[in-house]
Amino acid sequence: MLQPISRATADELALRVHLALAAMHADAGSVRDAQTLTQTMILTGFIAEARYGAATYEQLVVAEAAISAAFDRGSDTGEWKLDEDAASLFAVIVTTYDQQLRRAPLWAIAEASERLDRFQAGEAYQRTDSEQA
Repeated sequence: MLQPISRATADELALRVHLALAAMHADAGSVRDAQTLTQTMILTGFIAEARYGAATYEQLVVAEAAISAAFDRGSDTGEWKLDEDAASLFAVIVTTYDQQLRRAPLWAIAEASERLDRFQAGEAYQRTDSEQA
């Protein structure tokens, strides 16, 4: 749990996220691509809270607004895309996530994934006492 995940696993996870970003930037995205970027944004923030990688609250708030706009547009028009500013912002997040996957220990990634699962289930997603210890 103290070592990073395998390089092959990190590459596979990162590739999915990079492809989602490329699709959304090329106006060829889907709801699944938007969901992937949303999950990545949240995971990046959680892993950064464990002190692996940098993601500011302000950066994540702006990214959340951008992906929310993409969801609204996609739901209304069927066009799943990010404008240039949003794509640039998510490029930074995706790059940070990529670096986190290569450097953060497995425990930090597992904890972030568990928190994301709780968030998606509508449960409290803050770090628990055992996770903070």
